[in-house]
Amino acid sequence: MKAQLLQTYGDTPDFRLADTDVPAVKPGHVLVRVAATSVNPIDIKIRKMKPVFAPALPAILGMDVAGTVEAVGEGVSGLKPGDEVFGCAGGLADMPGALAEYMLADARLMALKPANLTMAQAAALPLVTITAWDALFDRARIKAGQFVLIHAGTGGVGHVAVQLAKSCGARVAATVSSATKGELARSLGADEIINYREEKPEEYVARLTGRRGFDVVFDTVGGANLDASFLAAGPGGVVVSTNTRSTHDLSPLHAKALTLSVVFMLLPLLTGQGRERHGEIMAQAAALAHGGKLRPHLDRSFSLEDIAKAHDFLDSGRAVGKVVIQVA
Repeated sequence: MKAQLLQTYGDTPDFRLADTDVPAVKPGHVLVRVAATSVNPIDIKIRKMKPVFAPALPAILGMDVAGTVEAVGEGVSGLKPGDEVFGCAGGLADMPGALAEYMLADARLMALKPANLTMAQAAALPLVTITAWDALFDRARIKAGQFVLIHAGTGGVGHVAVQLAKSCGARVAATVSSATKGELARSLGADEIINYREEKPEEYVARLTGRRGFDVVFDTVGGANLDASFLAAGPGGVVVSTNTRSTHDLSPLHAKALTLSVVFMLLPLLTGQGRERHGEIMAQAAALAHGGKLRPHLDRSFSLEDIAKAHDFLDSGRAVGKVVIQVA
């Protein structure tokens, strides 16, 4: 099969298109004929920073996948050859990813693709949807009527989080960096738009909540933005973050009895524990997509041959929503 093999780790995306063996089917897994994948910030971090869970070289990256089941291993139920599926199932550790014509995936991580989404749209959803779902529903347990602040509301995770929060009846405010992005966030369901370049946290908290603060704040930015999230949360509120590898003054949490919860969605892939939950989330997300309550915003599509250009584009910071790779 054709696959893009990462040759070296570093700032330059060093991929080489090559022929390699089709993965052998094994128990509990499905062989997927890949139609599309997407590029996530974690793919860039793996390539540039080589974290402990980076795969051995030459490596096949690409965590998200959408495609068709080619074969099923022993013990797999609920999926069969010919099924169109999607999930977040590889591209790290000892799990080759989706930058190839075929991918071996743990069946627990997969779900049937929504029929009303294209393969490219489906491939854009898994990692960001699982992250947002874990943050909002499993950690913060948001409810109808709560006021939820979502930072980076047109980013990969953020633009999905806006839609998930609206799907359960929450009131949603989203931070953006421009009027154009504000229009996109509003089209996805955001009730209130905050241009963080023009309005300080104290100002938008006063304007939108009468200085009380938000019930839930979802931060994917980290650093100073996590401090701003502590400021924006109301008494007894919940702050959920995907980016907490930094040092902070936690006294605001004590003063307002806040809860801080950290999401690391890769953990089930790395430990093997809790993978069923990812499959469940994908199935529930598929139902939302089928009902018109969840759709990815695709910024740009690249071919498998142009994976280096796709990495460079996402790394440039210019992408809005998701960057996808058409494999077939």
